Amino acid sequence: MDYLERLRRLAMNAERVGENDFVRFDLDSVPVVDPKTMALSRIAALIAMGGAEPSFGSLTDAAVSAGATAGEIVDLLMGIVDVVGVPRAVAAAPQLALALGHDLDEVTDERRTGRGWAP
Repeated sequence: MDYLERLRRLAMNAERVGENDFVRFDLDSVPVVDPKTMALSRIAALIAMGGAEPSFGSLTDAAVSAGATAGEIVDLLMGIVDVVGVPRAVAAAPQLALALGHDLDEVTDERRTGRGWAP
């Protein structure tokens, strides 16, 4: 099924579109978009909708596995702030940090005591 047919089916009446009409893409099955771009797009969508913490972990893992760096993931967050709004970005920042293996509370505490790194 080509992209226009998929769009037509979605547009005609989403309530009548069945589960079988959707193809669950894994990151290697998208023919036009490379896996890294798809993984980063999924993180952006998750941020936009205010997704749950476990989802940040799994999608961030998928993005890193597809070749995204932690810096690129943070750049993505910064790049969509004016689209999703500051509150969504602020809510997503600690969840992304945890998904990347960092606890922002520990970083803040280390800065206050002078034990950690400084910007």
